[in-house]
Amino acid sequence: MKRKVYLLTGSIVFSLMLTGCFQGEQSSQNQETEQPQDAEAVDNLEGATSEEAEEVNKEGAEEAAEMVPRELYLLDKNGMVASQTIDLPQLDSKEVAAQVLEYLVIDGPVTSVLPNGFQAVLPAGTEILGVNLKEDGTVIVDVSEEFKGYEASQEVKILEAITHTLTQFDNVKRVQLWINGHPQEEMPVNGTPIGQGYTRTNGINVVETGAVDLIDSQPVTMYYPAEHNESRYYIPVTQYVETSEDNVYQSIVQALMDGPGYQTNVVHVFNENALLTEEPTINDGVLEMVFNQGILMDEEKAVIADEVMETLVRTLTEQEGVKAVDIKVENVEQLVSENGEAYTEPVTKQTYLPSEKL
Repeated sequence: MKRKVYLLTGSIVFSLMLTGCFQGEQSSQNQETEQPQDAEAVDNLEGATSEEAEEVNKEGAEEAAEMVPRELYLLDKNGMVASQTIDLPQLDSKEVAAQVLEYLVIDGPVTSVLPNGFQAVLPAGTEILGVNLKEDGTVIVDVSEEFKGYEASQEVKILEAITHTLTQFDNVKRVQLWINGHPQEEMPVNGTPIGQGYTRTNGINVVETGAVDLIDSQPVTMYYPAEHNESRYYIPVTQYVETSEDNVYQSIVQALMDGPGYQTNVVHVFNENALLTEEPTINDGVLEMVFNQGILMDEEKAVIADEVMETLVRTLTEQEGVKAVDIKVENVEQLVSENGEAYTEPVTKQTYLPSEKL
């Protein structure tokens, strides 16, 4: 398969329009993050301070706990917000939201499990004071005063990381921020408006596309593979795509195959001769697309590259109403993955991502 690799030189801008409201009281739930700062291990609790003993006991409890995969949105080496799936100790459902946020804190518990090339996003020392999920899908996150200790240039990235980390849970739709028990109308450093909450529709790694006619276009979050050393991950990028009501899916797929249209550090995984041969159709949440054989990695064996399938599924299931993607190829009876597994059912995003409710 022919691939093109682009280097990051583009600038990221953000345009924010917020809607919706919430009512409710702050949750009384409190979560404390205890992360040992001393590199020297404590072998036993005899003679240790009560604080040291508590830290050791917590570490031992976490090691003994069952581990479950969670998506954490972190910063990659180029400053792009991207998810990494990391195994975390399994907690009661009421504690999970606070847990994943604690793992976004610099010098917090994520330190020992950070993938190479990634860093946490929340200022060191930030405490998650409470998390309260409302019936309308709004989650109120109360953080300590230390949260204010970030640079203005990081403000939108912090919002994107918090929002996308929490909305991995199916029943979370919007994030509302409180600081030390007080609702916030705007972010504390650069003044980004957040009074009505923040959602995935606000975008992530938003890019300016000057050549696109904004009247006939819509923002779409596309997922592009990227690499660090030998590790592959996916960067979500919100860009404007020219569409119409009749061919929105076709326009998105074509834009995805064309590449991001600006210089970035992503990998272009589609062959140059890959084409959609029919208009995509959707039925009961399943989006069906028919390609020519140029979409294949190996035409003789009918192999479609795993990264091509994942790029299409991640991107298209971001669209409202699309629950799964069914890929067909002209004159091919059965598609298979790179390891030879047949695609006998439409592919959902849960194939690649953990899915759960709070």
